[in-house]
Amino acid sequence: MKLKLFLSGCIAMMIACSSPENKEFPKTFSITVGNALDSERESSLVSVLLSDIKSKYADFNPQAFVVFDNDIEVPSQFGKNDQGKESVLFVLEKLGAHESKSITIRYHPEGENQHEYPKLTQAELSHKVGGQWKEREYFEGEFKNVDFLRVPPEHKDHSWFIRYEGPGWESDQVGYRFYLDQRNATDVFGKKVSEPVLQNVGLDGFDSYHQPSYWGMDVMKVGKSLGVGSIGMLVDSIADRVEKTDSVTAKITENGVLFSSIETNYYGWKTKADTLDVKSLLSIHAGTRLTHEVLSLSNDSDLLCTGLVKDEKGKLFTKAPTTGGYGYIATYGQQSLNNDNLGIAVLFSTSNFIDFSTDKFSHIVKLKSNSGVLDYYFLAAWEGETKGIKTEAQFLEYLDQVIEELSNPITIAIE
Repeated sequence: MKLKLFLSGCIAMMIACSSPENKEFPKTFSITVGNALDSERESSLVSVLLSDIKSKYADFNPQAFVVFDNDIEVPSQFGKNDQGKESVLFVLEKLGAHESKSITIRYHPEGENQHEYPKLTQAELSHKVGGQWKEREYFEGEFKNVDFLRVPPEHKDHSWFIRYEGPGWESDQVGYRFYLDQRNATDVFGKKVSEPVLQNVGLDGFDSYHQPSYWGMDVMKVGKSLGVGSIGMLVDSIADRVEKTDSVTAKITENGVLFSSIETNYYGWKTKADTLDVKSLLSIHAGTRLTHEVLSLSNDSDLLCTGLVKDEKGKLFTKAPTTGGYGYIATYGQQSLNNDNLGIAVLFSTSNFIDFSTDKFSHIVKLKSNSGVLDYYFLAAWEGETKGIKTEAQFLEYLDQVIEELSNPITIAIE
């Protein structure tokens, strides 16, 4: 199943300006985006580094620009990309097989002029203020959204301090959260709607999102497992999550209309095997189920791992990556908390892959970092989505498409 970018009513008319020669943005340059695959791609994120643009167009102003595909305006934003680098970001709804598409960027070298687009992604972190700690529980107070949090030493699981227990991020297709406590595991919010919903989740109690709602629900039981794509280290054949640390901070780095991200710093992550400082950058863009996880580590390690919750209703599938390509570990079946079909997967490159493994709670993929960096992707596909994947065959076809696209990224050239 191909990834689809949700277009709201106002985008359905393509938010066209009176003409690409609009006087608001008198200067222009082009970008060529190419697809080398034999198949069409959908919802492709294009990230053009500000430094690369400035090297050719020194007066480019990231506070006043628009992006056009022919004479149709494409929603865009400026911010840090999935590598944490300042970039012009936009999503191409379709890119044909072997197509090379010319995209025009118009800008004004001075001032600020930013268009508004429907919001298709979100990242948020909300905790209580105005209450008080009593040992490891937080009483009274009200939730407030923040951009940064240093996790209090009192905070553990079920402290009632952080709304839905950690940061959340979503696209128009799916939502995720991870527990910002000693569990540090990732969970899934299945979505029935395309608009952002996390701002309404957990306001009326910590258990409400486990029940079906108009927007969807929490669809996965994490328990003591790696959930989907959680960070771990394989010690004595057991996946240790990020449990023992000196301190932890979390920051919303982007909360944009089509790209959002969260940075988490784990200082002094201690296991029996090693002690590491780890920076995690999680990101998602419009039109996709995929989260990109980029880990920056103080030391390289070949004991790193991630994986999936082990559920007896979820059938396991693995595919080792080919040279220069991507593989996956995945499960599919009636393993959702709604007792319907849910597929989850982690996708990784040959340069990081070591082997597959298992423990009591998780299906595991063993990975290694290179030059202090490890990156991988993870996803969830719930049957309850508006156009959800309904069968095992559709899910496996979807995974094969995803790893083909990851193995053959689009090309971007500034003209």
